[in-house]
Amino acid sequence: MAKTAILGVLGLGYVGLPLAVEKAKAGFKTIGFDVQESKVEMVNVGKNYIGDVVNEDLEEIIKSGLLSATTDFAQVASADCVCICVPTPLDEHQQPDISYVKSSAESIVPYMHKDMLIILESTTYPGTTEELLKPILEKSGLKCGKDFYLAFSPERVDPGNLIYKTKNTPKVVGGITPECTDVAATLYEAILEAPIHRVSSPAVAEMEKILENTYRNINIGLVNELAILCNKMGINIWEVIDAAKTKPYGFQAFYPGPGLGGHCIPLDPYYLSWKAREYGFHTSMIESSMMVNDRMPEYCAERSSKILNRFKKAMNGSKILVLGVAYKQDIDDYRESPAIRVIEELEKEGAEVAYFDPFVSEYREHGVVKKGESKLTAELIKSADLVIITTAHTNVDYGFIQKHAKVIFDTKNVMKHIDARDNIELL
Repeated sequence: MAKTAILGVLGLGYVGLPLAVEKAKAGFKTIGFDVQESKVEMVNVGKNYIGDVVNEDLEEIIKSGLLSATTDFAQVASADCVCICVPTPLDEHQQPDISYVKSSAESIVPYMHKDMLIILESTTYPGTTEELLKPILEKSGLKCGKDFYLAFSPERVDPGNLIYKTKNTPKVVGGITPECTDVAATLYEAILEAPIHRVSSPAVAEMEKILENTYRNINIGLVNELAILCNKMGINIWEVIDAAKTKPYGFQAFYPGPGLGGHCIPLDPYYLSWKAREYGFHTSMIESSMMVNDRMPEYCAERSSKILNRFKKAMNGSKILVLGVAYKQDIDDYRESPAIRVIEELEKEGAEVAYFDPFVSEYREHGVVKKGESKLTAELIKSADLVIITTAHTNVDYGFIQKHAKVIFDTKNVMKHIDARDNIELL
């Protein structure tokens, strides 16, 4: 197959950079676009900043000339295909902020040409591709389905997953027209080593992405609520789940924790609930699970206060050490991390909070930078009135922590294999 097409990727973050790398590795000349000059400069010198990208892969394709990055959107004119991989966060009212998608589409319009393929990968509400993107792109004077192709193919990035990466994760594709779907699917088939699943419309592809993450949100909400109940009943929820998952059919294990984090699972249900209101529909089950999960950081702070009370310590003035601010184990991503909200809740009550995370030396929240402890020492652990484990990193010596801590609140059951448990309390 002659790989003469030039491919573009708008947004060089957790989704865009791995996709751009795979396109270039497949032999296509690829241009990465980003508004952040620092990211562009790092890519162009082969300096990696995304965990799911192999450093050597990035260096090799930069040297070969197959991948380059720029802040100059005029170079879109040379691309035959552009994938939009920009953030879709929530605003201060917990409503979808699709301004990045909108501005990306508007930045493409002046440089569109006949037979261009445009694919949206950013997670969003059903209808975005057809209702928002298509009208903007048609301001170019080109007609969708006739002069250019438009499709939605949801990103499926799981940071830190050792098995499934961009290259081998099955891809769902839904185009405005059947031909749009076929053209987009053909592109992915030339890039990825995974099945490509075609659906009948962008809305189906948008909804299936929401379903994936809402499924997790609801099930995690269920076990979080049961964890609260089990604590009141004196039952170990972790033992309950271990027993339930012995059933070989009809059950999938989900686990409780201090809340939900990441770039999709905590946010996607809000997209669906927001869109459902347009149809006069109330997503009661989804919203209930969101309420449970959203409250978990506050619940963990309340439990921490009760633990301290048993040692005749008030939260106000207590020294608390939080272990882990990444939203999941063994990664440096702290987007929407519940651990950060736990820290905020503790500090609201007057606690002196320090944190240690081997992957996150500092984090920025609400414009403020909080630096972590550089080393997990016996002195640091002993000085804490309470140690709270909020991320289950595997490169931490939990036996060492148990040995030196006064009391530990383990919200992830990461210390389950430690025999001495007098100073360990589970979520």
